[in-house]
Amino acid sequence: MPLDIPAFNMAFNRAYDRMHHSGQPGDLSAEQDKLRALVPADASEHDRTWTAQLIGDLAEPPPPPLERSELYREAVRIHIEVYPPKGTDEEMIAMLADGRRRIWELADRATADEEDDIRAMTDDLQSMEDWIRDPPFPLTDVPFPNA
Repeated sequence: MPLDIPAFNMAFNRAYDRMHHSGQPGDLSAEQDKLRALVPADASEHDRTWTAQLIGDLAEPPPPPLERSELYREAVRIHIEVYPPKGTDEEMIAMLADGRRRIWELADRATADEEDDIRAMTDDLQSMEDWIRDPPFPLTDVPFPNA
């Protein structure tokens, strides 16, 4: 019987949450035993290897949250300020373009560790701007029919 990968992944994610995010101490060995029981005896060597690695990693504490710089936090504030945009199409496009420009300026001043993460905040702003300029389907104020 092959390994049910989605079921294993779901069980692992739930066990991980119970062990690391519940705020209460968990029973590590019980969680690991439950996960081992999901790996069939006739699973492939590959499946037994990666599942054993994940089961073992369950004992490792999660990494500490990243300490973000003031430039990063300012970029987040700008993103929140401009997304979702408000106003006419022209006003929304201008708002998004200005937000992208300001975020890129912050990224230019950021450390190498944060530069790409800050620039990535502009991806959805660019997508929204492109969508407003050229919607993939006609926009209408008429609701969809109920049928």
